[in-house]
Amino acid sequence: MKIGILTSGGDCPGLNAVIRGAVLYGDAVHEDEFVGFRDGWRGVIEADIMPLPRRRVRGIGRIGGTILGTSRANPYQDGRDGASLVARVLEQHGIDAILAIGGDGTLFTANRLAEAGLPVVGVPKTVDNDLGATDYTFGFDTAVEIATSSLDRLRVTGDSHHRCMIGEVMGRSVGWIALQAGMASGAHVIGIPEFPLGIDEICEEVASARDRRRAPLVVLAEGFVPRDAPAGFMDYELDEFGRPRFGGIAEALAPVIEERVGIETRATVLGHIQRGGEPTAYDRVLATRFGIGAIGLLHRGAMGRMVAVRGTDIIDVPLAEAIGNTKGVPRERWDEVRVLFG
Repeated sequence: MKIGILTSGGDCPGLNAVIRGAVLYGDAVHEDEFVGFRDGWRGVIEADIMPLPRRRVRGIGRIGGTILGTSRANPYQDGRDGASLVARVLEQHGIDAILAIGGDGTLFTANRLAEAGLPVVGVPKTVDNDLGATDYTFGFDTAVEIATSSLDRLRVTGDSHHRCMIGEVMGRSVGWIALQAGMASGAHVIGIPEFPLGIDEICEEVASARDRRRAPLVVLAEGFVPRDAPAGFMDYELDEFGRPRFGGIAEALAPVIEERVGIETRATVLGHIQRGGEPTAYDRVLATRFGIGAIGLLHRGAMGRMVAVRGTDIIDVPLAEAIGNTKGVPRERWDEVRVLFG
């Protein structure tokens, strides 16, 4: 079988480990041939293809980013007949199937192509860990480790200067990174989109920590907005898909805390450093297992499905199950961490 692999959407630690796992397993077990589409679906649209022999993927599992590049293009943009376009490229290059690695948007496109009868399987990818069809996605553990290390450093400088430090981490619509990294770093307040605190609550917790002679640490997901924030408190720009460009909540909240609590407050936005660099051991293993599992799907003829993890087992689910199925922080996890504030 000749298999085309693509990585699409935002980059994520572990993408190269998926590619490596798929190529090594497919070559060793099934004698598959592999090619890569450069820059996600753009490479499919423009037939920008590179060979992926076994020697090309050796040692890449520990490297961050993706050797294939990525973009947010898709075959259905600008009114194109995406299914016909992709089918033509596959036929012209003798490619039997596509292994699409990506998040919600990538999997939506993959599912649409599969519904049109094209041979596509998926591998879920999101740093935010917000896909409901799988317990975990690779890249999340790495992001939490990076965020925790950064927050630990903020605590050190906060202690030295007796300041309140605010760390803003990734999390557009869910607060998993903020919850995990905030809990690990001993944050005094954590703000997540699922259970938004009010400004007064945040200031009370900051004041409580200060009164105990602690340097308060506040951790906010980028998509968090205080539930009692005045109109216009956060005014987000929109990206090319009409989605808000989240970010900046830490810088907006810092002067409010400083004024109300009377403590010098500094904000730090971690941003893209959370998704760069080498993946953790956990993410390398999970990503490799996903790559192996995806090749198994192709050889079983299980098109229109994606790999997932339940507990420690690699399973598969319909692509349709992953689309729009956002996994937020549940109430019991929030209640667990909420008692640690202040």
